[in-house]
Amino acid sequence: MREFNITMLGARYVGKTSLLTSMYHEYQEEIEKTTIKINTDTRTASLLGKTLADLKSLNADSSNEGIKPTEFIGVDPKEIKPFIFEVGQKGKKSEIKLNFWDYPGVWNTEDIGEQKDKYVMNKIKESVAILIAIDTPALMAAKGKWHHKQNHPLQIINRFNKCYADLKSPRLVILAPIKCESYVQDEKSRQELTNKIKQEYKVLLDLFQSEALADKVAVVITPVQTVGNIFFSYIDVRQNTPLFRFKKQNPDAEYSPKDNEQPLKYLLRFLLALHLNNRLWGFFRDWFKWDEYLKQAIRDFAKDCKDSDGFEVVQGKKLLDIN
Repeated sequence: MREFNITMLGARYVGKTSLLTSMYHEYQEEIEKTTIKINTDTRTASLLGKTLADLKSLNADSSNEGIKPTEFIGVDPKEIKPFIFEVGQKGKKSEIKLNFWDYPGVWNTEDIGEQKDKYVMNKIKESVAILIAIDTPALMAAKGKWHHKQNHPLQIINRFNKCYADLKSPRLVILAPIKCESYVQDEKSRQELTNKIKQEYKVLLDLFQSEALADKVAVVITPVQTVGNIFFSYIDVRQNTPLFRFKKQNPDAEYSPKDNEQPLKYLLRFLLALHLNNRLWGFFRDWFKWDEYLKQAIRDFAKDCKDSDGFEVVQGKKLLDIN
């Protein structure tokens, strides 16, 4: 089984684990439409199940401030384990294993010591894809006043500057603005969100578009409505700390995430292209079509990757080609 590492990158409270949970849940909602399967191990299913329960009960009362950060047992990097997804065709053995690494967000934003810093750097370097979770209300509300305090873009940009130096193999970077329900309801708002991302992450995008990286890094913007029925309302500032408040438009509305499967679709599309271009004896396997079932299964799943209405392939379209 071919294994791939993916790093969930973002600050504390941004919602990395919530994104992963909604991504998996929404795939399960679409499973009957596809020939592809995604299995999890017991630990992953348990942790995602707990987060899913929290998401479904989000904002049950007016004082709810959102999902609590993932609790990590211990602080030793050796104790952190990945969320595991195994991918294949229904009725057949899985062929691809996805290891999603989600570690404490403060490790990206604070002085954490040499051991943890080295751990984070290694995870980014060995990951074929990076999902950058962006807190959308912090990015957009109050003219972005709290963006740096919540999302810490400079620290994230610094990580890439170090880790992508002399990059040898292709990478996928997904910029995923989450909790974006209030900012994707019309074309004007969606364009404003896209423009704001490009503005605030311009230094990072310029790095990816440099001569050394332009043909090695695919970059995609995929806004996801993490919960779907809860919209940003206002910021309650206490002791110079913002508390982002949300509310339901309809008191009876249920958990209904939207577009959370899009990062997974793009990820599998990229990984399939990588898998087909690097496997042993690729020419002969193409000739006998040994991989055709997996290729077709993922192509069917990823055929409706969105590239409009706020979704955009910023660069690297050739790295996403599975034809």
